[in-house]
Amino acid sequence: MLKTLVKKQLMEIFRSWFYNSKKNKKRSAETVIAFAVLFVLLMAGVMGGMFALLSLVMCETLAEVGMSWFYFALMSLLAVLLGAFGSVFNTYSSLYLAKDNDLLLSLPIPVRTIMAARLLGVYLMGLMYSAIVIIPAVIVYWITVSVSPAEIFGGVLLTFLLSVFVFVLSCLLGWIVAKISLKLKHKSFVTVLASLLGIGAYYFFYFKAQTLLGEVLENALVYGQKIKAAAYPLYLFGRIGEGKIPAMIGATVVMAVLTAVTLGCISRSFIGMITSSGKTVRIKYKERTAKEKGLYRALFGKELGRFTASPNYMLNCGLGSLFLVGTGVFLIVKASWIQLTVASFLDQGSVFIAGIAGCICLVCAMNDMAAASVSLEGKNLWIVQSLPVSPRQVLMAKAGVQLLVTGVPTAFACICVLIAFRPSILSGIFVLMIPLLYVVLLTFFDLFLNLRFPNLTWTSEIGPIKQSLPVTLGIFGGWGYVLLLFGGGYLMRNLLAVEVYLALVCVVTAGLAAVLYRWVGTKGARIFAGL
Repeated sequence: MLKTLVKKQLMEIFRSWFYNSKKNKKRSAETVIAFAVLFVLLMAGVMGGMFALLSLVMCETLAEVGMSWFYFALMSLLAVLLGAFGSVFNTYSSLYLAKDNDLLLSLPIPVRTIMAARLLGVYLMGLMYSAIVIIPAVIVYWITVSVSPAEIFGGVLLTFLLSVFVFVLSCLLGWIVAKISLKLKHKSFVTVLASLLGIGAYYFFYFKAQTLLGEVLENALVYGQKIKAAAYPLYLFGRIGEGKIPAMIGATVVMAVLTAVTLGCISRSFIGMITSSGKTVRIKYKERTAKEKGLYRALFGKELGRFTASPNYMLNCGLGSLFLVGTGVFLIVKASWIQLTVASFLDQGSVFIAGIAGCICLVCAMNDMAAASVSLEGKNLWIVQSLPVSPRQVLMAKAGVQLLVTGVPTAFACICVLIAFRPSILSGIFVLMIPLLYVVLLTFFDLFLNLRFPNLTWTSEIGPIKQSLPVTLGIFGGWGYVLLLFGGGYLMRNLLAVEVYLALVCVVTAGLAAVLYRWVGTKGARIFAGL
C-alpha cells in the first residue's frame, strides 16, 4: 500500500507528464518518455551544469588556500536554499492541505501509512533539488582536488544529510505556510505578492551573483572565520565533504535527532492539520437595504471578481499593469539619464516622445485578460447565457475589466512622461492619446481572438490563461502592431513630419478599435450566444 501511495504522490507532482489537461485525456507512453528525458536534460544537464561551472570556479581557488571546507559549506548552503524553495510549496499542498485527504482517510488505510507516503514524497522532491547542487560540487572536488575512500564516503554522506535537512526544513516551512493559509482571507492577492517577491529576489541575486562571488573568493579567510564562529553547523557540513570522521559522526547524530523530533511532531498534529478547515468567523446579522445595481455594473463586478480571485489569471494576464506603474516611476527617477543617453543618437523632440509612447504600448500588450475571458467560462458558459442579459452586455463587461486594469496604469505612465520630459502641448496630447487608444484596440482585438478561437473544454485554467492561441496571438500581434507603426514612423521621419505621422497613428488605431468594437457587439455577440 505504501508503494502505491508514493507512486500516486509522484504522479500528482508530475501530472502534466501523464495527462493532457488541454485535451482532457491521457498522454501516450512515447510522450511520457519524452517529457521524462526533457526533464532530466533540464535538471541534470542545464541546472546541474550551471552548478558544476560554479563549483569549478570556486573549488580550486578555495582548496589552494586550505579552505575546502568553506567550499563545501557554501555549496551546501545553496543546496539547502534550492531544496527548501523547490519543495516547500509541494509540502504545503501534498502533506498538510492535499485535496484528497478526506478520501484517503475514509479508506481502510492506516493513518501512519498515509503520513509515510506524504513524507516520502516530500523527501524525494527535496532530494531531487538539493542533489542538483551538491552532487556536481562533490564530483568537481573529487576530480580537481583529491579523492580518497574517506572523501568518497563523506561526499555521499553529505548528499544524504543535506537531503534530510531539506526534508526537515520543508516540513517546518510547509507547516508555517499551511497555518498562515488557513487564516488568510485574500489568498489570491497574497499569492500574487509572494510570487512577485520571489521573482524580484531571483533577479536581484541573479544580477548580483558575479559581484557576490568575487567578494566571497577575495575575502574567503574572513568569511570563513565568521561562519566558523557564528554558524558552526555549516562549518561541520563543510568538514564532512573533506572526509573528516568526527564531523560525519556529529552531523549524523544531530540530523537523526532533528528528524526524530520532526516526525514526532508531525505524527501528533497530522490528523488535526489535514482535517482543519481554517478559522471560522461568526458574523452577526444586520439588516441592511440592498442597493440595486445596473446590468453592466453587475456583470463587470462578476468579471472583475473572477480576475482578482485567480492568482494565475492576475500573474499571467495582468502583470503588465505593475510594469506600467514601474515604467512611469522609472521615467521620472531616471529622466536625466534617459535624456543624456538618447541625446547621443536621437534628437530630443517629437521622435523621442513617440518612442517613449511606443515603449508604453509594448508594455500594455502584456495585459491580455480579454483573450482568456470567454474561454474561462468553460462548462459554466450556460449560466451567463441563461441570464436575462444580452450577449453584447456580457462581452462589454469582459472588455471593461481589461480597459480598467490596463487603462489606469497606462494613463499613470503617460502622465509620468509629461512630468519627466515636459514635451510640447501637441506631443503631450499624442503621448496620452496613442497609448490609451492602443489599450482600447488591444482589448477588443484580444476579445475578437477569444471569440474566434475559444477553448471551453479545459480542465485547468492555465490552459486558456497561458497555453491558448488567443493569448499568444494577442501578445505577439500587439507587439507586432507597435513595432510596425513606430518602426515605420522612424524610417519615414525625413519624408513626413513626426506630428503628422503620429496623428495618422491615432486615426488608424481609433479606426481599427471602432471596427473591432462593432464586430464584438454584433457578430461577436452572435458567436458568443451560439457557443
